[in-house]
Amino acid sequence: MPHLRSRRRLALAVPVVLSLTASLGFLPAAASAAPSVESAARATDAPDLAYVVNTKLDPRTIASVKKAVPAAGGTVVTTYEKIGVIVVHSSNPEFGKEIRAVRGVRSAGATRTTPLTAAGTTDEGAARFLSKEQAAKVASVSADTPGSEPLEADQWDLRAIGADRAAQINPGSRKVTVAVIDTGVDDTHPDLAPNFSADQSANCVGGVADTSAGAWRPYTAEDYHGTHVAGEIAAARNGIGVAGVAPGVKVSGIKVSDPDNGLFYPESVVCAFVFAADHGVEITNNSYYVDPWLYNCMDDPDQKAIVDAVNRAQTYAQKKGTLNLASAGNSNDDLNSDAIVDDSSPDDSTPVERTIDPHECFDVPTQLPGVVTVSATGVQNLKSYYSSYGKGVVDIAAPGGDRLYQLPDTPSKDGRILSTMPNGAYAFLQGTSMASPHAAGVAALLKSKYPHATPAVLQALLKAQADNPGCPASYDQNGDGTQDAVCEGGKRVNGFYGYGIVNALRAVK
Repeated sequence: MPHLRSRRRLALAVPVVLSLTASLGFLPAAASAAPSVESAARATDAPDLAYVVNTKLDPRTIASVKKAVPAAGGTVVTTYEKIGVIVVHSSNPEFGKEIRAVRGVRSAGATRTTPLTAAGTTDEGAARFLSKEQAAKVASVSADTPGSEPLEADQWDLRAIGADRAAQINPGSRKVTVAVIDTGVDDTHPDLAPNFSADQSANCVGGVADTSAGAWRPYTAEDYHGTHVAGEIAAARNGIGVAGVAPGVKVSGIKVSDPDNGLFYPESVVCAFVFAADHGVEITNNSYYVDPWLYNCMDDPDQKAIVDAVNRAQTYAQKKGTLNLASAGNSNDDLNSDAIVDDSSPDDSTPVERTIDPHECFDVPTQLPGVVTVSATGVQNLKSYYSSYGKGVVDIAAPGGDRLYQLPDTPSKDGRILSTMPNGAYAFLQGTSMASPHAAGVAALLKSKYPHATPAVLQALLKAQADNPGCPASYDQNGDGTQDAVCEGGKRVNGFYGYGIVNALRAVK
């Protein structure tokens, strides 16, 4: 599967957040940001490239810019009036340059580097499915613990953060919904169906929300990422399969992955944040980065426009009361370093190796202001070998799995995370993709306990309840005598865990 948070990923320090806000210099207005859809037929004509055009927020300017789009050789697909974002398709190679010269345009650029036609599906990362025989073995062990779900003996991650005991005190409120912005969610799964919110689900691919029945479901069983994430958050305690961190809250699915290549394009993510905010979602989980650039550099007009558009959308969501969480990445990079080599961008055409400064080139949405960045841990409460890190960048940590160096004493002895898969299946996966939903589940428990908490207060509560193990004396995971990563900071805040590993039991108490 393409660029999910079983993929590479980044985060941000508080100073970077402040500088980013200052450099962009925008905040979306309040009120509804529902899009006006000009023409479904025109949207599906699929000209060569897609663009985001970001304008001043007054209606007169937006109307004027929309009139200028056809003159520059473009077709308006969707307009998000209240955040000043226009999604456009154009075959004119000079469209970006021409539209940026129009009065009232703050930024504009292409959201991809290749045409809209199919680019070929890829599958990144292998899932280990649980066989019927293995499931029966796990169930026999789980039965020794009263109140356990049949496969819970393999869920070391729940016990690591006290989620099993927290569920007995407060499993979460039905008034709280976590939206999984991802590859779609299979709401027919027996562990997800009881808690699924169809009214808060959609297919946002292309920038226009499709709320028709089932539009939020994955294209195929291979698009399992979102379903796995949803189960980690809110799989029901119903005597079937696994349990989620917050088994009493609702979960929704907002699909943003392209059907042809699986990538997460900016216009789809903009749609997802706005849709979540306008449909009363309290928390979003974002286990991906926005394609095609791993880092979007502000000195490039196309990449600057992507940062601008997505930030407008996620800030709009925050202002309407939505807390956004995202995963930190799987490259074991120090995200507070001065330089990182990016050899994966653009990922929709031919990547070109470049060295970037993560303080000036931003991973979206992780490095956007107010987004909670999550690193991954294993059963020993130690940073997972693959997880990116960085002092002042990572906010909190959560179980994401570690199949190499942190193996649990469970029936399957698998250090990864067991959760739901399409078609009623279960499988193990690992990654910061799995860490973020654990933190989102704890955030949902906190929102259940403090229903009036704003996103900023909720983030502060999330950090306050975390347990910080402090930097390890040594991080030589493979035993070759060389430190595999260097943790900076103290017991309160450090580069491996931020403010600490989330604690579901403390959250409900």
